[in-house]
Amino acid sequence: MSEVILQASHISKSFHDPVTIPVLNDLSLSINKGEFVSVVGKSGCGKSTLLYILSTMDTDYEGQLWIDQQLVTNQKEKQLARIRNEKIGFVFQFHYLLNEFSVLRNVMLPGLKLNKYGEQEIEHRAMERLKMLHIDDLALKSANQLSGGQKQRVAIARALINDPAIIMGDEPTGNLDKKNGQIVFDIFKELSLKYQQTLLIVTHDPEFAENTNRIIEMEDGRIIRQ
Repeated sequence: MSEVILQASHISKSFHDPVTIPVLNDLSLSINKGEFVSVVGKSGCGKSTLLYILSTMDTDYEGQLWIDQQLVTNQKEKQLARIRNEKIGFVFQFHYLLNEFSVLRNVMLPGLKLNKYGEQEIEHRAMERLKMLHIDDLALKSANQLSGGQKQRVAIARALINDPAIIMGDEPTGNLDKKNGQIVFDIFKELSLKYQQTLLIVTHDPEFAENTNRIIEMEDGRIIRQ
């Protein structure tokens, strides 16, 4: 029996501005531990809206959501912030690294925020993640000294620092050239196969999607394939 890491049941959402426009319509899905899942569909079909709900950043929806067996629907914001930091790693199209900090410090930041380990242990764990991604030689460089591809790999290391139940990505290769996009894809694949890391990635890249374990395809706020 596979361990379910993320489960969404009958998720619906509308925007009210000023008229009501349905954006997501009765979506249900589940993702098992170690699965590498991509979400595809035309622009405006609701992919990013769904990701924001699944990542607990948007709480204005109907339906129920569980992350790592825990019901997160209707939790208070303080509790959601902790769940996000502890259970979810984020990789966006833009890396959001802080230029004034070193690579190592950038990777450490979510660990320091969670405060589960002491600073020395978090530094050790950050170095381990950088080694996993073969970028430990960049540890002491400042973020603004890196190329786009290197920055995205640092963002992945940062997403891994708290051993998240799931990594969520919104177009993580969208800003990269083909070579660096392939490097990022290969990292995700290795995380899934070697470390049983669960991944849910929104992408416009059909080649990226075709090589994941499973494709969730959306159209007009509905899931038409999963």
